[in-house]
Amino acid sequence: MCKETTFDRQNIVIIGGCGHVGIPLGLAFASRNFKVTLLDRNADSIALINTGKLPFKEDRGEEYLSRHLGRNLHTSMDPADVRTADAVIFVVGTPVDEHLNPKVRNVLVTLREYQQYLSDRQLIIMRSTLYPGTLRIIGDQLEKSGLHPLLAFCPERILQGKGIEEIFNLPQIVSGLTPEAEEAAAELFMKLTNKVIRTTPEEAELAKLMTNSWRYLNFAIANQFYMMATESGIDFNHVYRAMTTDYPRAKDFVRPGLAAGPCLFKDTMQLASFYHNNFFLGHAAMLINEGLPDHLVKQLKNQLSGDLRNKKVAILGMTFKANNDDTRESLSFKLKKLLEIEMAEVLESDPYLPGTVPLEQALTDADGIILGVPHKEYLDLQPPVPFVDCWGIWS
Repeated sequence: MCKETTFDRQNIVIIGGCGHVGIPLGLAFASRNFKVTLLDRNADSIALINTGKLPFKEDRGEEYLSRHLGRNLHTSMDPADVRTADAVIFVVGTPVDEHLNPKVRNVLVTLREYQQYLSDRQLIIMRSTLYPGTLRIIGDQLEKSGLHPLLAFCPERILQGKGIEEIFNLPQIVSGLTPEAEEAAAELFMKLTNKVIRTTPEEAELAKLMTNSWRYLNFAIANQFYMMATESGIDFNHVYRAMTTDYPRAKDFVRPGLAAGPCLFKDTMQLASFYHNNFFLGHAAMLINEGLPDHLVKQLKNQLSGDLRNKKVAILGMTFKANNDDTRESLSFKLKKLLEIEMAEVLESDPYLPGTVPLEQALTDADGIILGVPHKEYLDLQPPVPFVDCWGIWS
């Protein structure tokens, strides 16, 4: 059967639509006059969105929400809403298990839950990270069930908290199992951005993994250099300044810091699995980045006479990145566990997380401080007690 390729369809359903990937995408499409349904199982998130609030920080997100909520943007927990959709976007990616192997089955299980509502006329887009080869597996599963929709993979590449802005300004990678699927996905995303990059599904799957792994390796290099210098009693920030000041070939050298979040580590391990666990750079990066919290604890311990027992240690910043409220996979919590093993009393402080210790109290009560993440509220601080700052903010 010949399928239409000109994307004049207007009804979009985003499955997993109330999460960090789904909301910015839904708001972006709504701003282009599409009818958008954010389909999700999280009743608390849906209830909050229906009050005009977002469950996390997204620049201009609530401004967009106020314009479109109840007009051409709606929330739902009813999977039957998929039946009326022209395009169905799955924001379901491939996680890793406790052995750091990709869990492709999770994607397939979610797909099966919605198969009864899908039809051949629809464009189906997988949006989150997929292990290489997964889109073809999805296609086989749909074909076995008698379905032949247009199936595409268009990986998200947005920066946390800046999703809407980046959806409009970054080129979109587009791939499809058929030329018709690729064309339909390209036409859809051209409503949001001026440029799409067409690839095969496997190229798109690898591009997403390699992008995040590349960034994870960059952090690992900086963190290894930081540990190398500080263990030798050398001020790394002076070295960094010497390396990078007015030197163009070092302009992209990242600063050290806690490399965390829901994607970088996970996707590096997926890439390692894809390469039959021969991605030695990736595994080395994991050892370095996951080992940095232990190094920071040792640094503070040395400053406090080699003993943290019964000392009050403040961690400033508990989120995984600066100026945001997202704590997913934040290494600040690993810092906390390591400090507790040393019998320290940990004061968690973060201006973006209600219920944590206020900054003034943390500064007053602490015997030592570790900078977990460099929120803007910390940039001009002059810590009154011994501190560790791998980010180089207070140096």
